[in-house]
Amino acid sequence: MAALLLSSHLPTATAPASTSAPRPSPRFIAFPVTTAKACRRRGCILASSAPPPTGTSPAAAQPFRSLAPSETTVLVTGATGYIGRFVVRELLRRGHRVLAVARPRSGIRGKNSQEDVVADLAPARVVFSDVTELDALRADLSEYGPIHAAVCCLASRGGGVQDSWRVDYRATLHTLQAARSFGAAHFVLLSAVCVQKPLLEFQRAKLKFEDELAAEAARDPAFTYSIVRPTAFFKSLGGQVEVVKKGNPYVMFGDGKLCACKPISEENLASFIADCIFDEDKANKVLPIGGPGKALTPLEQGEMLFRLLGREPKFIKVPIQIMDSVIWVLDGLAKVFPGLEDAAEFGKIGRYYASESMLVLDPETGEYSDELTPSYGTDTLEQFFDKVIREGMAGQELGEQTIF
Repeated sequence: MAALLLSSHLPTATAPASTSAPRPSPRFIAFPVTTAKACRRRGCILASSAPPPTGTSPAAAQPFRSLAPSETTVLVTGATGYIGRFVVRELLRRGHRVLAVARPRSGIRGKNSQEDVVADLAPARVVFSDVTELDALRADLSEYGPIHAAVCCLASRGGGVQDSWRVDYRATLHTLQAARSFGAAHFVLLSAVCVQKPLLEFQRAKLKFEDELAAEAARDPAFTYSIVRPTAFFKSLGGQVEVVKKGNPYVMFGDGKLCACKPISEENLASFIADCIFDEDKANKVLPIGGPGKALTPLEQGEMLFRLLGREPKFIKVPIQIMDSVIWVLDGLAKVFPGLEDAAEFGKIGRYYASESMLVLDPETGEYSDELTPSYGTDTLEQFFDKVIREGMAGQELGEQTIF
Protein backbone atom coordinates (compact mmCIF):
# COMPACT_ATOMS: atom_id res chain seq x y z
CA MET A 1 0.00 0.00 0.00
CA ALA A 2 1.60 3.23 1.13
CA ALA A 3 5.34 3.27 0.37
CA LEU A 4 7.58 5.99 1.80
CA LEU A 5 11.05 5.92 0.31
CA LEU A 6 13.45 7.50 2.75
CA SER A 7 16.74 8.19 0.96
CA SER A 8 18.14 9.10 -2.44
CA HIS A 9 19.67 6.78 -5.01
CA LEU A 10 22.05 9.49 -6.18
CA PRO A 11 24.69 11.95 -4.91
CA THR A 12 23.54 15.48 -4.19
CA ALA A 13 25.44 17.30 -6.95
CA THR A 14 23.22 19.04 -9.48
CA ALA A 15 23.67 20.33 -12.99
CA PRO A 16 21.67 22.90 -14.93
CA ALA A 17 18.55 21.38 -16.40
CA SER A 18 18.80 23.63 -19.42
CA THR A 19 22.06 22.23 -20.79
CA SER A 20 21.70 21.48 -24.50
CA ALA A 21 22.86 18.21 -25.96
CA PRO A 22 24.80 17.67 -29.17
CA ARG A 23 22.82 16.93 -32.31
CA PRO A 24 23.22 13.62 -34.16
CA SER A 25 22.78 13.64 -37.92
CA PRO A 26 19.52 12.22 -39.27
CA ARG A 27 21.08 8.84 -40.11
CA PHE A 28 22.14 6.70 -37.20
CA ILE A 29 25.27 5.27 -38.78
CA ALA A 30 28.04 7.85 -39.29
CA PHE A 31 26.66 10.78 -37.37
CA PRO A 32 28.90 13.79 -36.77
CA VAL A 33 28.25 15.17 -33.29
CA THR A 34 27.71 18.91 -33.21
CA THR A 35 28.97 20.66 -30.08
CA ALA A 36 26.36 21.90 -27.63
CA LYS A 37 27.70 25.45 -27.94
CA ALA A 38 27.34 25.51 -31.72
CA CYS A 39 23.93 23.91 -31.45
CA ARG A 40 22.72 26.61 -29.08
CA ARG A 41 23.89 29.31 -31.52
CA ARG A 42 21.68 27.80 -34.22
CA GLY A 43 18.75 27.20 -31.87
CA CYS A 44 18.64 23.47 -32.62
CA ILE A 45 18.54 21.95 -29.16
CA LEU A 46 18.52 18.18 -29.51
CA ALA A 47 16.98 18.45 -32.97
CA SER A 48 17.70 16.71 -36.25
CA SER A 49 17.29 18.50 -39.55
CA ALA A 50 15.94 15.90 -41.97
CA PRO A 51 12.43 14.42 -41.69
CA PRO A 52 11.74 10.83 -42.70
CA PRO A 53 10.37 10.18 -46.19
CA THR A 54 6.76 11.24 -46.73
CA GLY A 55 4.29 8.55 -45.69
CA THR A 56 6.81 6.76 -43.44
CA SER A 57 6.26 6.60 -39.70
CA PRO A 58 9.16 7.87 -37.56
CA ALA A 59 9.66 4.40 -36.08
CA ALA A 60 9.79 2.73 -39.47
CA ALA A 61 12.39 5.24 -40.66
CA GLN A 62 14.85 4.39 -37.88
CA PRO A 63 17.71 2.24 -39.24
CA PHE A 64 18.46 0.52 -35.93
CA ARG A 65 15.08 -1.23 -35.99
CA SER A 66 16.25 -3.34 -38.92
CA LEU A 67 19.30 -4.57 -37.01
CA ALA A 68 19.57 -7.76 -34.99
CA PRO A 69 19.53 -7.30 -31.20
CA SER A 70 23.19 -8.35 -31.11
CA GLU A 71 24.01 -5.34 -33.29
CA THR A 72 22.18 -2.79 -31.13
CA THR A 73 23.54 -1.03 -28.07
CA VAL A 74 21.04 -0.03 -25.40
CA LEU A 75 21.95 2.43 -22.64
CA VAL A 76 20.29 1.80 -19.26
CA THR A 77 20.41 4.32 -16.43
CA GLY A 78 19.13 3.32 -13.02
CA ALA A 79 20.60 -0.07 -13.89
CA THR A 80 21.26 -1.08 -10.28
CA GLY A 81 17.83 0.01 -9.11
CA TYR A 82 15.09 -2.46 -8.40
CA ILE A 83 13.45 -2.48 -11.85
CA GLY A 84 16.64 -1.49 -13.70
CA ARG A 85 18.36 -4.75 -12.77
CA PHE A 86 15.50 -6.76 -14.27
CA VAL A 87 15.57 -4.61 -17.42
CA VAL A 88 19.30 -5.16 -17.91
CA ARG A 89 18.87 -8.91 -17.55
CA GLU A 90 15.94 -9.01 -19.99
CA LEU A 91 17.80 -6.96 -22.61
CA LEU A 92 20.82 -9.26 -22.28
CA ARG A 93 18.56 -12.31 -22.55
CA ARG A 94 17.26 -10.94 -25.86
CA GLY A 95 20.79 -10.48 -27.16
CA HIS A 96 21.23 -6.70 -26.94
CA ARG A 97 24.55 -5.08 -26.12
CA VAL A 98 23.88 -3.24 -22.86
CA LEU A 99 25.63 -0.21 -21.39
CA ALA A 100 24.56 -0.13 -17.75
CA VAL A 101 25.23 3.10 -15.86
CA ALA A 102 25.79 2.74 -12.12
CA ARG A 103 27.05 4.76 -9.18
CA PRO A 104 30.45 3.81 -7.71
CA ARG A 105 28.57 2.62 -4.60
CA SER A 106 25.08 1.30 -5.25
CA GLY A 107 22.40 -0.81 -3.66
CA ILE A 108 20.70 -0.30 -0.31
CA ARG A 109 22.77 2.24 1.65
CA GLY A 110 25.54 1.90 -0.93
CA LYS A 111 26.42 -1.60 0.22
CA ASN A 112 27.46 -2.89 -3.23
CA SER A 113 31.01 -2.34 -4.46
CA GLN A 114 31.93 -1.84 -8.10
CA GLU A 115 33.01 -5.47 -8.26
CA ASP A 116 29.61 -6.55 -6.91
CA VAL A 117 27.80 -4.48 -9.54
CA VAL A 118 29.91 -5.76 -12.44
CA ALA A 119 29.30 -9.35 -11.35
CA ASP A 120 25.56 -8.79 -10.82
CA LEU A 121 25.00 -7.18 -14.25
CA ALA A 122 27.41 -9.34 -16.28
CA PRO A 123 27.85 -9.55 -19.22
CA ALA A 124 26.59 -5.96 -19.57
CA ARG A 125 29.25 -3.27 -19.91
CA VAL A 126 29.02 -1.33 -16.64
CA VAL A 127 29.88 2.38 -16.76
CA PHE A 128 30.35 4.04 -13.37
CA SER A 129 29.21 7.63 -13.57
CA ASP A 130 27.12 10.39 -11.99
CA VAL A 131 23.84 10.97 -13.83
CA THR A 132 23.34 14.25 -11.98
CA GLU A 133 26.38 15.67 -13.84
CA LEU A 134 25.77 15.84 -17.59
CA ASP A 135 29.36 16.55 -18.62
CA ALA A 136 30.65 13.67 -16.49
CA LEU A 137 28.05 11.29 -17.90
CA ARG A 138 28.91 12.21 -21.49
CA ALA A 139 32.64 11.85 -20.82
CA ASP A 140 32.21 8.44 -19.17
CA LEU A 141 30.11 7.16 -22.09
CA SER A 142 32.29 8.62 -24.82
CA GLU A 143 34.35 5.50 -25.49
CA TYR A 144 31.31 3.21 -25.83
CA GLY A 145 29.24 4.86 -28.58
CA PRO A 146 27.29 4.73 -30.75
CA ILE A 147 24.09 4.14 -28.75
CA HIS A 148 20.96 3.01 -30.58
CA ALA A 149 18.35 3.28 -27.81
CA ALA A 150 18.16 4.23 -24.14
CA VAL A 151 16.07 3.05 -21.21
CA CYS A 152 15.79 5.28 -18.15
CA CYS A 153 14.79 3.55 -14.91
CA LEU A 154 15.84 6.39 -12.61
CA ALA A 155 13.61 7.31 -9.68
CA SER A 156 14.14 9.29 -6.52
CA ARG A 157 14.32 6.84 -3.64
CA GLY A 158 12.26 8.89 -1.23
CA GLY A 159 10.16 11.27 -3.29
CA GLY A 160 11.41 14.25 -1.30
CA VAL A 161 10.87 17.66 -2.87
CA GLN A 162 14.43 18.51 -3.93
CA ASP A 163 15.36 14.90 -4.62
CA SER A 164 12.42 14.49 -6.98
CA TRP A 165 13.56 17.35 -9.20
CA ARG A 166 17.20 16.28 -8.98
CA VAL A 167 16.51 12.69 -10.08
CA ASP A 168 13.04 12.29 -11.63
CA TYR A 169 13.56 15.38 -13.77
CA ARG A 170 17.17 16.57 -14.02
CA ALA A 171 19.08 13.27 -13.98
CA THR A 172 16.49 11.79 -16.34
CA LEU A 173 16.96 14.74 -18.69
CA HIS A 174 20.72 14.15 -18.56
CA THR A 175 20.10 10.56 -19.65
CA LEU A 176 18.21 11.82 -22.69
CA GLN A 177 20.82 14.46 -23.53
CA ALA A 178 23.74 12.06 -23.17
CA ALA A 179 22.00 9.29 -25.13
CA ARG A 180 21.19 11.69 -27.96
CA SER A 181 24.81 12.86 -27.99
CA PHE A 182 25.79 9.37 -29.05
CA GLY A 183 23.00 8.82 -31.58
CA ALA A 184 20.14 7.27 -29.62
CA ALA A 185 17.04 7.24 -31.83
CA HIS A 186 14.59 5.80 -29.29
CA PHE A 187 14.09 6.50 -25.58
CA VAL A 188 12.10 4.37 -23.16
CA LEU A 189 11.07 6.09 -19.93
CA LEU A 190 9.97 4.15 -16.87
CA SER A 191 7.38 6.51 -15.40
CA ALA A 192 4.38 5.69 -13.17
CA VAL A 193 0.63 5.45 -13.67
CA CYS A 194 0.05 7.81 -10.74
CA VAL A 195 1.37 10.83 -12.68
CA GLN A 196 -2.04 11.11 -14.35
CA LYS A 197 -3.27 12.71 -11.09
CA PRO A 198 -0.25 14.78 -10.01
CA LEU A 199 -0.58 15.83 -6.38
CA LEU A 200 3.01 15.02 -5.35
CA GLU A 201 6.33 16.59 -6.20
CA PHE A 202 7.88 13.52 -7.82
CA GLN A 203 4.81 13.21 -10.07
CA ARG A 204 5.18 16.82 -11.22
CA ALA A 205 8.89 16.25 -11.90
CA LYS A 206 8.17 13.12 -13.96
CA LEU A 207 5.45 14.89 -15.93
CA LYS A 208 7.74 17.80 -16.75
CA PHE A 209 10.25 15.38 -18.25
CA GLU A 210 7.51 13.48 -20.12
CA ASP A 211 6.51 16.77 -21.73
CA GLU A 212 10.10 17.49 -22.77
CA LEU A 213 10.51 13.99 -24.15
CA ALA A 214 7.40 14.39 -26.32
CA ALA A 215 8.63 17.83 -27.42
CA GLU A 216 11.95 16.32 -28.50
CA ALA A 217 10.13 13.82 -30.73
CA ALA A 218 8.10 16.67 -32.19
CA ARG A 219 11.31 18.59 -32.99
CA ASP A 220 13.05 15.59 -34.53
CA PRO A 221 10.96 13.25 -36.73
CA ALA A 222 13.76 10.66 -36.63
CA PHE A 223 13.48 10.32 -32.84
CA THR A 224 10.83 8.33 -30.97
CA TYR A 225 9.97 7.50 -27.39
CA SER A 226 7.89 5.14 -25.27
CA ILE A 227 6.61 6.27 -21.85
CA VAL A 228 5.83 3.22 -19.71
CA ARG A 229 3.51 3.88 -16.77
CA PRO A 230 3.23 0.73 -14.64
CA THR A 231 0.85 0.14 -11.76
CA ALA A 232 2.04 -1.34 -8.45
CA PHE A 233 5.01 -3.71 -8.30
CA PHE A 234 4.74 -7.02 -6.45
CA LYS A 235 7.51 -5.88 -4.09
CA SER A 236 5.48 -2.88 -2.92
CA LEU A 237 2.62 -5.17 -1.85
CA GLY A 238 4.72 -7.81 -0.10
CA GLY A 239 5.66 -5.90 3.03
CA GLN A 240 3.06 -7.55 5.26
CA VAL A 241 3.54 -11.16 4.23
CA GLU A 242 6.07 -12.01 6.95
CA VAL A 243 4.10 -10.03 9.55
CA VAL A 244 0.87 -11.89 8.82
CA LYS A 245 2.73 -15.20 8.60
CA LYS A 246 3.77 -14.68 12.23
CA GLY A 247 0.13 -14.42 13.28
CA ASN A 248 -0.36 -10.67 13.21
CA PRO A 249 -3.32 -8.95 11.55
CA TYR A 250 -3.23 -7.32 8.12
CA VAL A 251 -3.24 -3.52 8.31
CA MET A 252 -5.27 -1.44 5.85
CA PHE A 253 -6.81 2.00 5.66
CA GLY A 254 -10.56 2.51 5.98
CA ASP A 255 -12.56 -0.50 4.87
CA GLY A 256 -9.76 -1.70 2.60
CA LYS A 257 -11.69 -0.65 -0.49
CA LEU A 258 -10.43 2.91 -0.89
CA CYS A 259 -8.16 1.96 -3.79
CA ALA A 260 -7.18 -0.88 -6.09
CA CYS A 261 -4.34 -1.87 -8.42
CA LYS A 262 -3.36 -4.43 -11.06
CA PRO A 263 0.13 -5.32 -9.81
CA ILE A 264 2.75 -6.42 -12.32
CA SER A 265 5.79 -8.57 -11.65
CA GLU A 266 9.23 -7.11 -12.13
CA GLU A 267 10.10 -9.71 -14.78
CA ASN A 268 6.92 -9.01 -16.76
CA LEU A 269 7.48 -5.26 -16.57
CA ALA A 270 11.08 -5.66 -17.74
CA SER A 271 9.82 -7.72 -20.67
CA PHE A 272 7.30 -5.04 -21.62
CA ILE A 273 10.00 -2.35 -21.45
CA ALA A 274 12.30 -4.45 -23.65
CA ASP A 275 9.43 -4.86 -26.16
CA CYS A 276 9.44 -1.08 -26.59
CA ILE A 277 12.89 -1.09 -28.20
CA PHE A 278 11.78 -2.68 -31.48
CA ASP A 279 7.97 -2.56 -31.39
CA GLU A 280 6.90 0.28 -33.72
CA ASP A 281 3.36 0.20 -32.31
CA LYS A 282 4.76 1.39 -28.97
CA ALA A 283 6.58 4.39 -30.45
CA ASN A 284 5.57 7.93 -29.42
CA LYS A 285 2.98 6.64 -26.97
CA VAL A 286 2.18 6.75 -23.27
CA LEU A 287 1.75 3.13 -22.23
CA PRO A 288 -0.02 2.38 -18.93
CA ILE A 289 0.50 -1.26 -17.99
CA GLY A 290 -0.58 -3.64 -15.26
CA GLY A 291 -0.41 -7.34 -14.59
CA PRO A 292 -2.94 -10.06 -15.47
CA GLY A 293 -6.34 -10.45 -13.84
CA LYS A 294 -8.72 -8.00 -12.22
CA ALA A 295 -7.77 -5.08 -10.02
CA LEU A 296 -7.33 -5.94 -6.34
CA THR A 297 -8.19 -3.82 -3.31
CA PRO A 298 -6.08 -4.02 -0.11
CA LEU A 299 -8.96 -6.00 1.44
CA GLU A 300 -8.79 -8.55 -1.37
CA GLN A 301 -5.00 -8.72 -1.10
CA GLY A 302 -5.27 -9.43 2.62
CA GLU A 303 -7.95 -12.08 2.10
CA MET A 304 -5.75 -13.73 -0.52
CA LEU A 305 -2.82 -13.83 1.89
CA PHE A 306 -4.85 -15.39 4.71
CA ARG A 307 -6.30 -17.95 2.28
CA LEU A 308 -2.80 -19.01 1.23
CA LEU A 309 -1.80 -19.31 4.89
CA GLY A 310 -4.94 -21.31 5.70
CA ARG A 311 -6.00 -18.86 8.42
CA GLU A 312 -9.06 -16.83 9.31
CA PRO A 313 -8.63 -13.20 8.18
CA LYS A 314 -7.74 -10.66 10.87
CA PHE A 315 -7.60 -6.98 9.94
CA ILE A 316 -6.69 -3.70 11.57
CA LYS A 317 -8.60 -0.86 9.90
CA VAL A 318 -6.82 2.47 10.25
CA PRO A 319 -8.97 5.60 9.71
CA ILE A 320 -7.57 7.56 6.77
CA GLN A 321 -8.26 10.76 8.73
CA ILE A 322 -5.29 9.95 10.95
CA MET A 323 -2.99 10.56 8.00
CA ASP A 324 -4.78 13.81 7.18
CA SER A 325 -4.12 15.06 10.70
CA VAL A 326 -0.44 14.12 10.55
CA ILE A 327 -0.01 15.83 7.17
CA TRP A 328 -1.75 18.98 8.45
CA VAL A 329 0.65 19.18 11.40
CA LEU A 330 3.75 18.49 9.27
CA ASP A 331 2.71 21.04 6.65
CA GLY A 332 2.34 23.67 9.37
CA LEU A 333 5.68 22.84 10.94
CA ALA A 334 7.43 22.84 7.55
CA LYS A 335 6.46 26.49 7.09
CA VAL A 336 8.40 27.33 10.23
CA PHE A 337 11.09 24.67 9.96
CA PRO A 338 11.98 24.14 6.26
CA GLY A 339 13.93 21.00 7.17
CA LEU A 340 10.58 19.26 7.68
CA GLU A 341 9.54 19.84 4.07
CA ASP A 342 10.35 16.28 3.07
CA ALA A 343 8.63 14.79 6.11
CA ALA A 344 5.45 16.56 5.07
CA GLU A 345 5.89 15.31 1.50
CA PHE A 346 6.41 11.73 2.71
CA GLY A 347 3.14 11.98 4.60
CA LYS A 348 1.37 13.11 1.43
CA ILE A 349 2.92 10.21 -0.49
CA GLY A 350 1.61 7.74 2.09
CA ARG A 351 -1.84 9.33 1.97
CA TYR A 352 -1.87 9.19 -1.83
CA TYR A 353 -1.05 5.50 -2.05
CA ALA A 354 -3.50 4.68 0.71
CA SER A 355 -6.44 6.24 -1.11
CA GLU A 356 -5.70 6.54 -4.86
CA SER A 357 -5.98 3.56 -7.18
CA MET A 358 -3.04 2.61 -9.38
CA LEU A 359 -5.27 2.28 -12.44
CA VAL A 360 -5.98 4.33 -15.56
CA LEU A 361 -8.29 7.29 -15.05
CA ASP A 362 -11.30 7.20 -17.36
CA PRO A 363 -11.28 10.64 -19.07
CA GLU A 364 -15.05 10.54 -19.50
CA THR A 365 -16.01 9.66 -15.92
CA GLY A 366 -12.97 10.87 -13.97
CA GLU A 367 -12.98 7.51 -12.18
CA TYR A 368 -10.25 4.87 -12.03
CA SER A 369 -10.96 2.02 -14.44
CA ASP A 370 -9.93 -1.61 -14.17
CA GLU A 371 -11.15 -2.21 -17.73
CA LEU A 372 -9.08 0.62 -19.23
CA THR A 373 -5.88 -0.53 -17.52
CA PRO A 374 -4.03 -2.87 -19.93
CA SER A 375 -2.75 -6.21 -18.67
CA TYR A 376 0.53 -7.86 -19.58
CA GLY A 377 2.32 -11.04 -18.58
CA THR A 378 1.30 -14.17 -16.72
CA ASP A 379 2.75 -13.69 -13.22
CA THR A 380 0.08 -13.17 -10.54
CA LEU A 381 0.18 -11.61 -7.09
CA GLU A 382 -1.12 -14.86 -5.62
CA GLN A 383 1.90 -16.70 -7.04
CA PHE A 384 4.17 -14.04 -5.59
CA PHE A 385 2.58 -14.23 -2.13
CA ASP A 386 2.86 -18.02 -2.18
CA LYS A 387 6.56 -17.80 -3.04
CA VAL A 388 7.26 -15.24 -0.32
CA ILE A 389 5.43 -17.39 2.24
CA ARG A 390 7.71 -20.31 1.33
CA GLU A 391 10.99 -18.51 0.64
CA GLY A 392 10.79 -15.08 2.24
CA MET A 393 11.54 -11.74 0.57
CA ALA A 394 15.01 -12.71 -0.72
CA GLY A 395 15.74 -10.56 -3.74
CA GLN A 396 12.72 -8.39 -2.88
CA GLU A 397 14.30 -6.48 0.01
CA LEU A 398 12.48 -3.29 0.89
CA GLY A 399 15.60 -1.44 2.01
CA GLU A 400 14.92 2.09 3.25
CA GLN A 401 11.20 1.81 2.67
CA THR A 402 8.21 1.52 4.95
CA ILE A 403 5.32 -0.57 3.67
CA PHE A 404 2.02 -0.73 5.51
